[in-house]
Amino acid sequence: MFFFHVLTFGCKVNQYESQAQREAWTALGGIECEKPEDADIILLATCAVTAEAVSDARQAARKLARIAPDARLAVTGCAASVAPEDFRLPSLAALVPQSSRELLLKKDPQELLTDASPFVCREKIFSGRRPYPEFHITSFRRARPVLKVQDGCSHFCTYCIVPITRGPSCSREPVEVLDEAKRLLNAGYREIMISGVNLRQYHASGQNFWKLLRFLDSSLAPEWAGRARLRLSSLEPAQLTDEGLETLESCRMLCPHLHLSLQSGSPSVLARMGREHYELEYVAECLERLGRFWPVFGLGADFLMGFPGESEAETEETERLAERLPFTYAHVFPYSIRPGTKAASMPGHLPRALRQEHAARVRNIIQNKQKQFIERQAGRAIMSVAFDGSGGRHGLNEYYVSCEVRDGRVLPAGHELLTVRPTGYDAGRIFVELVSG
Repeated sequence: MFFFHVLTFGCKVNQYESQAQREAWTALGGIECEKPEDADIILLATCAVTAEAVSDARQAARKLARIAPDARLAVTGCAASVAPEDFRLPSLAALVPQSSRELLLKKDPQELLTDASPFVCREKIFSGRRPYPEFHITSFRRARPVLKVQDGCSHFCTYCIVPITRGPSCSREPVEVLDEAKRLLNAGYREIMISGVNLRQYHASGQNFWKLLRFLDSSLAPEWAGRARLRLSSLEPAQLTDEGLETLESCRMLCPHLHLSLQSGSPSVLARMGREHYELEYVAECLERLGRFWPVFGLGADFLMGFPGESEAETEETERLAERLPFTYAHVFPYSIRPGTKAASMPGHLPRALRQEHAARVRNIIQNKQKQFIERQAGRAIMSVAFDGSGGRHGLNEYYVSCEVRDGRVLPAGHELLTVRPTGYDAGRIFVELVSG
């Protein structure tokens, strides 16, 4: 028996992989503890999407070493790939780069606790077809589990470190995806997020992502439609093809919500980013078509502002796009230099303050639109919410709006979709009450 603690930074895929590690250690006699100082071994799953993410991981490692001096530290994830020297602490038990992370699943934790020398893996160099990593889960720490169907990316946007840390794209077999979805539904979860690093590059057994989604929906809907739902994680705008829109319209279990990796509203900035594979006017047309069968839908996006050479005119193009399209929220980041990417050596890097200013301008536009959307949502008669479970009083409705129960009623401990009635709102959430029966 041993005690372990898990701390995860970064994307939903990272959360999924940490859950797989959690289950692997539990199966070998581990007991998870809430406080790191009570653990024998600590898993630190890191992110490297920005320089700040690497800094956060580095600071977390040092803090863990300070507050839990008797625990051994297992570091993995993307920051372990790009900055391994940052984590060579006396308490280090394992240093596993993201490309080799599945090896940590197979490593005997007792060896990590007793070996004097840390378990250090080299970065995998992939050549030819890459096998899908052996991650799987049966449960999740949160009410809305992530179901990972794809890993890696072969596109190489000029600003992005992910193809370097996670390697080329690889995809999970459709039958394995369906089996895991069934396990999670049978375990009591009622909202599952279908996720990957770049879902546009999903391809397995002759199926692209839209065929996979139709396969899942047609297989699950006869039993679960109306009782459970599927949600999509971030999509590439180029995925909004005729086939994609037809799939979104036909799926019975799908939440009316999309999140697009747009990055910029300026064609010239997108060209410098290496993202000429979609046209913004076409995206706008697709969203208009989407509204014909989803009269109301949640729409999120990622924006990366202050890219090298970004001019005032290019910034204004993104502002106009943010005003024009029906966004209900967005993640807006200032550009962060990532060594090893093409953008790092481009001319015209903007001062940090100017990058932050460009991001703030777009963020303010989106926040106003989000407030208006929440106000409209608060006027609905009822909505369906997946709450956090275990008595948690927060959840998300079908349009990805945060909801909170403020009365004194005790919520069910499980993960059932609950019908609620709005009672008010503020800038970031809707206050709701349960509808009897």
